[in-house]
Amino acid sequence: MKSLITFCSLLASFITLQAQHSISGKITDEQQQPLSFANIILHPSNNSQTLKGVISDEEGNFLFESITEGDYFIEVSMLSFITHKTEKFSLTKNKTFNFTLKEESQTLNEVVITSKRPVIKQTAEKLIVDLEKTEMLNANLQDIMRKVPGVLVTNNGISIAGKSGVRILINGKTTEYMDVETLLRDFPADNIAKVEVVEQPGAEYDASGTGAIINIILKKNIRLGTHGSIMGWIGEDEGFEYGTRASIASYKNKLNWQTSIGYSEPTWRDDLFLTRTVQDTIYDQTTKSPFAPKSISFNTSLDYYINDKHSIGIGGRWNKRKSKRTSSSKTNIIKPTTTDVLFSKNSFERDRVDYNINPYYEYKSDTEKLVVDFNFISYQNNNTNTLFDTEESTLPFTDRRYKQDGNFTIKTYRTDYNKTFTDNFKLSMGSKYSVVNTNNDLQSFLENGANGFDFDPTTSSEFLVDETIFAVYSKINATYKKWSFSGGLRYEDSNTNGTSIYLKDGQMVNEVKKRPIGKLFPSASVSRKLTEKLGANLSYSYRIRRPSYNSLNSFQEFLDPFSAQEGNPSLKPAFTNNYQFNLTFENQPFFTIGYSKTNDVIFDLIKQNNTTAQIRQQVVNVEDFTNWNFRLFGPLNFIKGVEGYTGVIVNNSSYNSNTHNVDISKWNLYWFMQASYKLPWDVNLEFNGNYGTGALEGQIDVDWLAALDFSLSKKFLDDKLKVNLGFNKMLNRGFVGTIDYGNGTANVESNSSRQNIQLRLSYSFGSKFGKKKSKRNSSIDEENRINDNN
Repeated sequence: MKSLITFCSLLASFITLQAQHSISGKITDEQQQPLSFANIILHPSNNSQTLKGVISDEEGNFLFESITEGDYFIEVSMLSFITHKTEKFSLTKNKTFNFTLKEESQTLNEVVITSKRPVIKQTAEKLIVDLEKTEMLNANLQDIMRKVPGVLVTNNGISIAGKSGVRILINGKTTEYMDVETLLRDFPADNIAKVEVVEQPGAEYDASGTGAIINIILKKNIRLGTHGSIMGWIGEDEGFEYGTRASIASYKNKLNWQTSIGYSEPTWRDDLFLTRTVQDTIYDQTTKSPFAPKSISFNTSLDYYINDKHSIGIGGRWNKRKSKRTSSSKTNIIKPTTTDVLFSKNSFERDRVDYNINPYYEYKSDTEKLVVDFNFISYQNNNTNTLFDTEESTLPFTDRRYKQDGNFTIKTYRTDYNKTFTDNFKLSMGSKYSVVNTNNDLQSFLENGANGFDFDPTTSSEFLVDETIFAVYSKINATYKKWSFSGGLRYEDSNTNGTSIYLKDGQMVNEVKKRPIGKLFPSASVSRKLTEKLGANLSYSYRIRRPSYNSLNSFQEFLDPFSAQEGNPSLKPAFTNNYQFNLTFENQPFFTIGYSKTNDVIFDLIKQNNTTAQIRQQVVNVEDFTNWNFRLFGPLNFIKGVEGYTGVIVNNSSYNSNTHNVDISKWNLYWFMQASYKLPWDVNLEFNGNYGTGALEGQIDVDWLAALDFSLSKKFLDDKLKVNLGFNKMLNRGFVGTIDYGNGTANVESNSSRQNIQLRLSYSFGSKFGKKKSKRNSSIDEENRINDNN
């Protein structure tokens, strides 16, 4: 590594002609005792460079390395001492500053150093929504996502500019929840500092995913001492719902720890209305599915700072989610001369437990950072559902029961290194190795006429996946005058072996399918400042989307008497080329053009059998998918007292496949608005609204849609107590559209619960001051491919 760093240093010397120097010194009190963990901030006087900050060590010493020549001033702060600022000075050689801080004679308020960053900032690689600088009180992650320009939250998940397949990360790591609905509802928003919408992921990210990455950055803790928070909420959706969460942390000297525990019981309902004609018969189906899962989570971490550059630690989490629910379905079967009614119910029992252990080592200086970590993840996902008719039915059918046991183990070893040579040049590199083992065992049962079920080996199967993924990457970031450039290259080599065990011609067979993939994934972006306020950037990335592990299992499962879903072991990965051009005004998004082309896109194909009237959904590869999107954003601060933005998106999505006879294309316009307004008595009003002329959700051609949400919030007790009252889906039109099966069409409406109200309280306690704790970034792509929608 030393030889590499030496070579890069020589290379950097040719890139920049600016000399570099160091600034060192010592912090003491009036009795000349060293002050450890004081905050020392180096400010460029012209604000053209990024400010730097360090913390004094146990002897009170501090050091800034590799600082370019220029004019600066230094600010030193610490709890119970008066903040000290130097006069402006010119750095032309190494300098030493020793500071003596005077004690504050009265209780101090927290010293907060702020920068005038915009709430929304657009770069070539990502859109950043900074929430730390706002007064918004958000209830949960769903509230946060509604504040991100261009992000549409619907019953079917999250889409950005008409593209689904969005991955959600927390601090660069995949989310602990496997279904988006639970993540949006349960994850607390209090600790979210900002949201990054990464539409053009760089080489440091896993290459997986044809859609954007949403990276949730949690607030960095700068408090010394012991502190925590207690949060609780109640609400009404499809019944009474509630949740609570408590956290506590201690940051003292070298040993730091934190832990949290949460419990929730949300409620909601998904409704499906489907009307279709098969030959001379009309099938009019209504299905209502209530949800009331019980979730409990426990998180903890321990960090030990060996010195100001070296630290080690370990983190862990444990989650359990259990639910029992029964979906009710009614189908009117209308023939020319008769009408039958088929009532059925589908009872679901879900029991999922997962845990994660993540030890790490980190080296960090002003110019270098090295992180080595290991991540172990284990999931156990056991499901049982029973499909049965009721006495009201005029048509009988065979009851079915399914038991599915899923076990997933993921081991990931990762190393990331970056070196900042100057403010104008940075080099990053890293590697990752993952080992994935999964086992899905589906047992199918048929009613036996004696109020019981018999095992059916012909529709049962077991599916095992053994997969390894090795990746390496390198990336550079450079700036020159008004230009900035980012470019990286990632190589991933994966080997996936899928083993199907099932009954064939009366014999159990083991069928193995191998899928080796070795690919280079380039990414690049270039930006230029056109004027003092106007900028432009152009970016490109190449991505892969691997099939989820569950979708590779060839099992079939009936959801109701007339519809079933099945896996596809022949699924191939999808590859996407993404291009994007942005115009920015004062670093905020203004105008965007995006284009992407995906080969073998993973697609939910719905077919109808006109002989049996059965509907079958299967995940397949559609040869060609293209997306064009045009976006225009604008702030609302021209309205007195209003903060927020509005915008429109014009989008075209097109699917084409000769193999599956798919030819779907649709243009649509989507308008959205997010705003806040300060009411009397310091009550903050927030509202979100959107309207779309339509959408294309796979095979479903959706008609116009609209939504409106608003909330009221206020702080009490010196901002320690936060109260939020949210009203969601006050105006809401779900997905109403048509499905073209190729041999017929259907009218469909898919809609979750309507109006929802939630009251949320959060109380913070303990110390507010002191030492800064860093956050590490790592991502485990394989965890995202374990699906569990309940």
